[in-house]
Amino acid sequence: MTTLGASTSPFAVTVQPSGRSFTVPAGDTVLAAGISQGIGLPYGCKDGACGSCKCKMVSGQVEHRAHQEKALTADEAAAGFILTCCAMPQTDLVLESRQVTEAGALPIKKMPTRVSSLEKKSADVVVMKLQLPANDTFLYRAGQYIEFMLRDGARRSYSMASAPVEGSPLELHIRHMPGGKFTDLVFGSMKEKDILRIEGPFGSFFLREDSEAPIILLASGTGLAPIKALLEYLQHKGITRKATLYWGGRRPADLYLNDWVMAFAEANPWLSYVPVVSDALPEDGWSGRTGFVHRAVLQDFADLSGHQVYACGAPIVVDSAKKDFCAQAGLPEEQFFADAFTSEADKAHSA
Repeated sequence: MTTLGASTSPFAVTVQPSGRSFTVPAGDTVLAAGISQGIGLPYGCKDGACGSCKCKMVSGQVEHRAHQEKALTADEAAAGFILTCCAMPQTDLVLESRQVTEAGALPIKKMPTRVSSLEKKSADVVVMKLQLPANDTFLYRAGQYIEFMLRDGARRSYSMASAPVEGSPLELHIRHMPGGKFTDLVFGSMKEKDILRIEGPFGSFFLREDSEAPIILLASGTGLAPIKALLEYLQHKGITRKATLYWGGRRPADLYLNDWVMAFAEANPWLSYVPVVSDALPEDGWSGRTGFVHRAVLQDFADLSGHQVYACGAPIVVDSAKKDFCAQAGLPEEQFFADAFTSEADKAHSA
């Protein structure tokens, strides 16, 4: 987009069709200003890597900070799309975003936490539980994420795998990324009772409760984490909307909480569970569904026009699911809610 002359005045942003509005101080991004003013714009990584915050600019001009081509292509930019996490207004803006949430976003807080347990669930996945300060509260929606604030100023983001139930520890699923600044620590010297600083909650991936539509939950790898939080939330609130979980991994061992999910589905008749493995070896003895996890959904649901989909995992899985579900099964684009993980190198959700 064209860069205009510098201005010290805030710019007004209006989001349609909700009509919600806010101001963006000079030098700030649209998303940062929206978050600070309680405007629930959709977003994921906040760093121009995942594309979750992409929306149509109806009028106005912005300047984009550096971002990844996969998050906003040149053709998309030419068509008027922007990344709110990287876009700095140069004029007043009118945006189109149908996933703006209600007023009253939860407060974002910084606080110390204590590692209460580290449990290895597979060769490269640890379930970490964090104890929050006894004299403090931390409000979040199932599906959102926190950022770990590392000593050198770096940040790493992980979705919470537990529902926001008072008194319960925060649960996180950490996959080892060899060479990763944070995951090498988790799989190396970190131990119980260590103190870690966090900030949150962040993210717009959470259950839309104003619908009775049946739900498709789609996860790959540690994308199960926020999906697990959604499941626990549904159970805790007594919500019995029909739901089907498809969880994909390359090999059976990648389904590191398979027994937990099977037991949960057995105890909650509103949930059906379909594990899918793409690259099973003969020694795995796998007799379940095979192939790409999002293709398994299409094999079972030729018509998704009356559903909501919540997808989380590797960007290629989430992007393929959205494209194919909308094009081949009639899913309304605004009924696809996603949280695409990116690598530690992207400083976003670490898969």
